[in-house]
Amino acid sequence: MASRRDQVRDALVRDLEAARYSADRAFRQYDAIDPQNRLVAAELELRWNRALTRVGEIESRIAAHDGSTLEPSLLSPIHVAALAADLKAVWSAPTTDARLKKRIVRTVIHEVVADIDEEASAIVLLIHWIGGVHTELRLPRRRRGQRNTTSGDIIAAVRQLVLIANDDLIAGILNRNGLVTGHGNRWTRERVTAHRSHHTIPVFRPAADGKEPWLNLNKAARLLGVAPKTLRLAAGEIEGVHSLPDGPWIFSRSTLGEPAAQCIVHRARQNPKYPTGSRPDQQNLFTSTT
Repeated sequence: MASRRDQVRDALVRDLEAARYSADRAFRQYDAIDPQNRLVAAELELRWNRALTRVGEIESRIAAHDGSTLEPSLLSPIHVAALAADLKAVWSAPTTDARLKKRIVRTVIHEVVADIDEEASAIVLLIHWIGGVHTELRLPRRRRGQRNTTSGDIIAAVRQLVLIANDDLIAGILNRNGLVTGHGNRWTRERVTAHRSHHTIPVFRPAADGKEPWLNLNKAARLLGVAPKTLRLAAGEIEGVHSLPDGPWIFSRSTLGEPAAQCIVHRARQNPKYPTGSRPDQQNLFTSTT
């Protein structure tokens, strides 16, 4: 920011020098004219005044520029140096987007030289860092006919997630579960869209009448009139889909109208303190002593 301010001031100073030169030149022309030639003298005087006005405007801009202060930085130079020493923390922070990572790469890496080791069937990458250190990385070469395919579990999960979520939300769910594409990349909306298109998975479309055939946990609990926790604890009694450990529960609207779901609602209303109750076929731990 300080460098940009210096560049702006240098540009203003150059403009001021040019304006002063123009004003001085206009004065010399006005001073050299014959006073009897009033028409030419008036024109030259007008040009001189315009040049002086231009000089005053640039001087005011320089004064305003010098009077302004830099915006206070959220990080002191000590904190910035600490972040530079812990690059992994900056790289792994959830607020670090792809653009910032690209800037970091361009800042710390001078060049990457790639070579092929035919005997080891590997790709050799030699990274030249800005500080002069060199790092060698070896990656296995892709064999002829080899394809990096997405896991079948991920394909099945996407088929279920499209029942309630759009591609952007699906990408976030997959990333939250630590899942990657067949090439080892994080999921984005574009990659989920391409994945669906390749596997002919339909896109999520909200119902026109607002009655979605598939509901997540919160919407299903709201439909039944119970708390989401109650429905989640009793999910084993109702047919639901839970494809990912850190993913949403999915319930069919038709299933929520079946007797099993109504039984849960009845138990929740009869015993609000323990809404899930106990299963009717559960045996007593203690035998009767009578």
